[in-house]
Amino acid sequence: MKDLTTRALGDSGLSVTTIGLGCNNFGRPGSATQTIEGTTAVIDEAIELGVTLLDTADIYGVPAGTSETLMGVALAGRRERVVIATKFGHDSYDAGLPDDLATGSRDYIRLAIEASLRRLQTDYVDIYLQHTPDPTVEIDETLGALDELVAEGKIRHFGNSNFTAHQLRDADAASARIGSRRFVVAQDEYSLLERRVEGDVLPAVRELGLGFLPYFPLHNGLLTGKFGRDIRPRDTRITRQRPQLADNAPWERIEAYAAYCELHSVTMLEATFAWLLGHREVTSVIAGATSALQLRQNAAAANAWHPTNTQLDEITALFAPGLPEKENEN
Repeated sequence: MKDLTTRALGDSGLSVTTIGLGCNNFGRPGSATQTIEGTTAVIDEAIELGVTLLDTADIYGVPAGTSETLMGVALAGRRERVVIATKFGHDSYDAGLPDDLATGSRDYIRLAIEASLRRLQTDYVDIYLQHTPDPTVEIDETLGALDELVAEGKIRHFGNSNFTAHQLRDADAASARIGSRRFVVAQDEYSLLERRVEGDVLPAVRELGLGFLPYFPLHNGLLTGKFGRDIRPRDTRITRQRPQLADNAPWERIEAYAAYCELHSVTMLEATFAWLLGHREVTSVIAGATSALQLRQNAAAANAWHPTNTQLDEITALFAPGLPEKENEN
């Protein structure tokens, strides 16, 4: 396998590999990475391959926080070899913190980071992301609390997830107004089958000089080439939890895409990574993996094909935006 390429993460000074590891399967019931053995096997492979970015959250796993806990055990003695991104404050999931605290508040954030550090068995988090906006708390308070954590060495940089373009610009203006550090990265759902960020969020990311991390980049596996109209791989999230995604998928488009890939002698996985990385806003594609083999395939695909601008446009044209509303589970 060729050496993995890296890209700068906004203006943070960090560079991360263009293939990251999404850790939302760690501690997920029914997955191969539900256990410490399965999680360690995937993390071992990530380190062996040179994958540097590991992305998790305080709500991942069952119970919430299990992903971080398993990562803390698996990374013992080699934490410095990876960049850990974790998240706090999802508005729809319980992270085990007091219900009477607003998720964007200083008190909540300080409790959340201590819990994540404890589970991850580390003194610091490289990138700490607000998982969803909190409209009940002024962004000044959230930024101020995160800035304090940087000053204390508990986090190195901070970012956001699921913010609108307006919220991104407001946060950037607020950081300048109060003299705090600024968000360095945004994370949103983005794939060939979910392109709503192209209209406003990606332009704001470019304007503000942020890094960008797409989640669900393979649309839960539908863009890997492993699924078909009547093909459902057994050990997958769709088969276990979200069969409606395959049942309601736009199969004409996916089949046209498969034919395009065959014409150009690339796999669908290779073409999907190439399309995402063909967008200069994208810093790293954080795809999940439940086995060492799956991670090797993702890493190889991320470096396999370098399409021309014309080819990227041709792939884009196969998929029209405006698909049904997503279920936000990131």
